[in-house]
Amino acid sequence: MSNTIYIGYYFKVNPLQPGVEILIAELGYAGFESFVETETGVTAYIQKEDWNKDILDSVQILNSEEFDISFTFEDIAQTNWNEEWEKNFNPIVVDKVCSVRAPFHEVLDTEYDIIIEPKMSFGTGHHETTHMMIQHILKNNFTNKSVLDMGCGTGVLAILAELKGAQPIDAIDYDNWCYVNSIENVEHNQCKHITVLEGDASLLVNKHYDIIIANINRNILLNDLKIYVSSLNKNGMVFLSGFYKDDIEIIENVCNKFGLSHVETLEKNHWVALKFVN
Repeated sequence: MSNTIYIGYYFKVNPLQPGVEILIAELGYAGFESFVETETGVTAYIQKEDWNKDILDSVQILNSEEFDISFTFEDIAQTNWNEEWEKNFNPIVVDKVCSVRAPFHEVLDTEYDIIIEPKMSFGTGHHETTHMMIQHILKNNFTNKSVLDMGCGTGVLAILAELKGAQPIDAIDYDNWCYVNSIENVEHNQCKHITVLEGDASLLVNKHYDIIIANINRNILLNDLKIYVSSLNKNGMVFLSGFYKDDIEIIENVCNKFGLSHVETLEKNHWVALKFVN
């Protein structure tokens, strides 16, 4: 397993709203990849290799006179990440139908119950993009559909796809920690039709899917969309997230160029999740 180290920033925000909402949006643009809202503000995480001492210079809300924001930060090693999650990670329920919880949480009375071992992988359902992608999966027919979950993080979307009847499913992530955690979560949820792979879009050569899910960085999406479309079966569906409302136009233009039509948008706190068909 790779020795990925994250840096955790602990922000206290007053007033909480819309302060936390604005802060998360700006931190996302700055490169932070996961967030946990707290009673006093928000905790934000970024890989140490993506961090620099000027990382917060572009976060304008920190200089706003409308909000009082203070913070501390520290390195978060793999070994104590479980402890961090147990302090911050609460179960979530999406549309009263799907619950995402850790093994140490009580079972919730929902149609789809997903167990995610709390590690530093992105995709517990707490972030807006994951939450909306879960909503897309719940609303659409996945029965006997072949599925790609690109940038799978914890594997939560691939797991829900199988619970919705999809097979076979490939879950791919370039991060070793995500790869290992996804395998662990696939086993936790007793999934039989998910193959977890470590790598990037180069793994998609000669592979084809009825549905492609990609919840990743905007620039990676734009770079790899052509490959995704070449891997999409006729009458297929593509679900994209990991970017903001302001990015819709550029994403939509590239998708249209490759023969995809934008048919639905979900929005939550400036983040969006889009559905396309070919």
